[in-house]
Amino acid sequence: MRPWLILVALALARIGFGYQFQSVATLGPDLVSMFHLSYTALGSLIGAYMVSGMFVALPLGLLGRRFGDRLVLDSGLALMLAGAVAGALPHDLSGIAVGRTVAGVGAVAMAVLQGKVIADWFTGRRFMIGISVSVCSYPIGVGLAQLVLPSVAELYGWRAALMTNAVAPGVALIVFLLSYRQPPEVATQPRHFALPSRRECLLLIIAGLIWTSYTSGYAGYTSYLPSALAGRGETPAMIGLVLVIATWGNVPATLWGGDLAARFGGLRIFLIGTGAIVIGMAGTALSGGVVWWAILVGVIGSIHPGVIMAVGTLSARPEHRAVGMGLFYSLYYLGGSFGPALCGFTADRMGLPEGGVLAAAAISAFTVPMFLLHRSLVRHDTMLARA
Repeated sequence: MRPWLILVALALARIGFGYQFQSVATLGPDLVSMFHLSYTALGSLIGAYMVSGMFVALPLGLLGRRFGDRLVLDSGLALMLAGAVAGALPHDLSGIAVGRTVAGVGAVAMAVLQGKVIADWFTGRRFMIGISVSVCSYPIGVGLAQLVLPSVAELYGWRAALMTNAVAPGVALIVFLLSYRQPPEVATQPRHFALPSRRECLLLIIAGLIWTSYTSGYAGYTSYLPSALAGRGETPAMIGLVLVIATWGNVPATLWGGDLAARFGGLRIFLIGTGAIVIGMAGTALSGGVVWWAILVGVIGSIHPGVIMAVGTLSARPEHRAVGMGLFYSLYYLGGSFGPALCGFTADRMGLPEGGVLAAAAISAFTVPMFLLHRSLVRHDTMLARA
């Protein structure tokens, strides 16, 4: 029972992560109009949530190795809660950015150790289930933000809408405090600073670039899609429908993808998923029929993230996993910080938010050569079988 409660806490934290990250993008049309923002500036505000990660991910991995998972995860969830409240109180953009940065540091702590905690408590087939549940929780938060925030902002204002960022991490913190204990075999491991080997570092860096490209592209898509559809005259209800399909469709697709990878191999599932997400994003930017493109992105294009995360988590030995995931997520946060701004720059150059969606498709395509490079260095099927 305890492992599943821990997984619930991690899933709630990931939902909060997605909700908090998406909140500014969802409110983007209002913020652009209210504060006279360029799309590059909007992208920078979105990226403020990620900017600290490139500096603190590796140190947090080291701290997790030295002081244990619980202290770092408790602190991270508390910071996500505190940052959400702090970002909703000010009346200007700088205050929002500070709150997002604080919450983002907490999200780093959660993200760095979640894969390790799942690997500690789940093995074999249950490992892929745990990883997939964790991964697909993020888009649930993104879709939930699109459903909740516009209505709250219309009724009570944008500051009240931002205050809802505190709900999911607050509940996750309570569940985690009540449920988490270290597995006996992990508790007996020595707690000293230990760095992965050079080969492990190389594999982690490549795996981090794969995950960075996937998530940065997806974040660019969800960040600029609301503005693109609003510019076409779509109603808030239609925008919400499209984003819910593109995000909540991830849940069955990602869970199903783990089984498909076991049957047909991780490479085939990865290539099908990547092809679908790139085509779906490009189609969204260049043509109509956005609901059908959202289905392609959110369902077919979401069968492979569990494979990517599993490959990254297993690139280091168990005793090096906390530090290794710190390195992995340093690259992830580097991309997450600059990806939305890069998409925004493209949107400004094109004069349309659709440019941001096209840039997201190009970023997503970069996962293919990185995945093939990683696969050339280690047998993925063997890695997953040993999990």
